[in-house]
Amino acid sequence: MDTQSLLINALLYLFLPLWGIAGFVDWCCHRATRIEVTSGLKESLMHSLMGLQVGIPILLCLLFRVNVLVLLICLVAWVLHELVAHWDVHYAAPRREISLWEMHAHNYLATLPFYMLAMILIINWPVVLELVQLQWQGQLRLEPLASPHGGQGYLPFYLGFMVLLCVFPYLEENLRCLRHALKQRTSS
Repeated sequence: MDTQSLLINALLYLFLPLWGIAGFVDWCCHRATRIEVTSGLKESLMHSLMGLQVGIPILLCLLFRVNVLVLLICLVAWVLHELVAHWDVHYAAPRREISLWEMHAHNYLATLPFYMLAMILIINWPVVLELVQLQWQGQLRLEPLASPHGGQGYLPFYLGFMVLLCVFPYLEENLRCLRHALKQRTSS
């Protein structure tokens, strides 16, 4: 197996699932600290936004050939994710306890996107060179992959895994926070 295949498999079967597991641990910490009565809906929506900021580039890299457009989206999404992550902790820290477990989950949630981006850049080094040399002609459109990474069964399995571990829990968190905010508003 060549180095590129090893890196792709590390992304598919180690880093992507680990990101989902870290997100679930983070959600468990939010639930334990009763986020709905402390930092509330605003922080919960930041969590969903950060999930989208990493999830969209992941889907793009799984479904489409990595070209200049995909790399630009990945880079911009990573920068925005970092900004929102700092805003999130700045907002939450004075409003609720951030446990040792949650800080540990945040370490993974902050570093894994960077490591995944770095691996994508390494795997697609010729595209990186075209990006920095501004050789973008013909590379600003999405081109579906002929055969998906991980084979035909990987994407449905991974999406199902992420829906169970992250999408449903964070939707539940958003709804719990929204219900509490509405209840507070009507009692005021």
